[in-house]
Amino acid sequence: MKILVIGGGGREHALVWKLRQSASVEKIWCAPGNGGIANEAECVPLDLKDVKAAADLAAKLGADLTIVGPELPLTLGIADEFAKRGLPLLGPERKAAQLEGSKIFSKQFMERHFIPTADVYGICDSPVEAHAALDWAEWPLVIKADGLCAGKGVLVTSSSEEATAFIERVMEKREFGDAGTRVMLEEALVGEELSYIILTDGKNFIRMAPARDHKRAFDNDEGPNTGGMGVYSIDDILPAELEKTIIRTIVQPTLDGLREEGMPYRGFLYFGLMLTADGPKVLEYNCRLGDPETEAVLPRADFDLAQACMQAALGDLSAVEAKWFPGASVCVVIASKGYPADPQTGVPIHGLEEAAKVPGAVVFHAGTRREGGVCYTNGGRVLVVTAMGEDLSAARRVAYEAASRIKIEGAHYRKDIGAKAAKGHAAV
Repeated sequence: MKILVIGGGGREHALVWKLRQSASVEKIWCAPGNGGIANEAECVPLDLKDVKAAADLAAKLGADLTIVGPELPLTLGIADEFAKRGLPLLGPERKAAQLEGSKIFSKQFMERHFIPTADVYGICDSPVEAHAALDWAEWPLVIKADGLCAGKGVLVTSSSEEATAFIERVMEKREFGDAGTRVMLEEALVGEELSYIILTDGKNFIRMAPARDHKRAFDNDEGPNTGGMGVYSIDDILPAELEKTIIRTIVQPTLDGLREEGMPYRGFLYFGLMLTADGPKVLEYNCRLGDPETEAVLPRADFDLAQACMQAALGDLSAVEAKWFPGASVCVVIASKGYPADPQTGVPIHGLEEAAKVPGAVVFHAGTRREGGVCYTNGGRVLVVTAMGEDLSAARRVAYEAASRIKIEGAHYRKDIGAKAAKGHAAV
């Protein structure tokens, strides 16, 4: 099997790393890739906005399967373009990708299919409407830009001043471009978050190991929301009864609803959940693997991921069984100075070789470029340091030992990924 992976972040590095372990994989390309992926796959240039160029590339390379990592090409219709040309691709078509591409579309989809989610206070098409909605919304509240904002278009706040400033940034100053044309105000759900990801052929599905992300930039969940600063994965966070409820009330109605509305879904589907006192509720859908969840989850996979992806793309996952290594995994994101607001790039990265010597650790590159044998920062989230262990405390020790060996001027990372869940065990 020859596989083309689309994307160039930490998720794609983890995908390439895992796919390489399959005996059925002969060749992997990654477009555009990054400074770390280049060590494990052949990287080829690609503009992620150009879906026709992506299809041309897959045809030229003779790829047996293309796997799409990031959301942007999916919302631009890469799956539709590949289907038109008879090229095998894993990922939903444009219509279904609206589940992630539009927060308003996904909310209305959930309401149509009675999928538990936060109540809506208002859907606003103008700054005047949005400012007015603040007068009668209940606090705390959540404000979401409708479109794709790389994980930064959501505000959870109890402050009227903060909410007003966010609406100005999104709708008036257009910080996120057209993604901020509309905003949605909704209830702030209380509870613990859970990332529940499935791989589906549209009807059958296998679930990925459960994971919990840390969205805030700094320790103790302080600072602005980010695309994710670290994840831990351990089976304890998903008791069997809870999983049955999630499948019955959320996963199955979602897949059924997509089929009913003429949006058969093949690919990874991410359910960002809040485990509330009233049961699990959907915060958001992602139409692909989560990032950085992928970097924590795939190291636990004890099955042939390449074969599973091919079967899902072909439309029949019924014979695939997903097994997972026991224990725990932890990933820690090392971010550039200034992330998430204004990340600094072009800074040399030192200590990668030293980090790689830590037994049980693996370093995935997210925002890096390689030049003359030296790696430089090339994005906000630079590296994702992952480790597995027999329990969460052991995995944390290894991940933080490896992370401490990497030196990037001004960079920062959270020191408390998985700490709350690991209480009572040996600390870092």
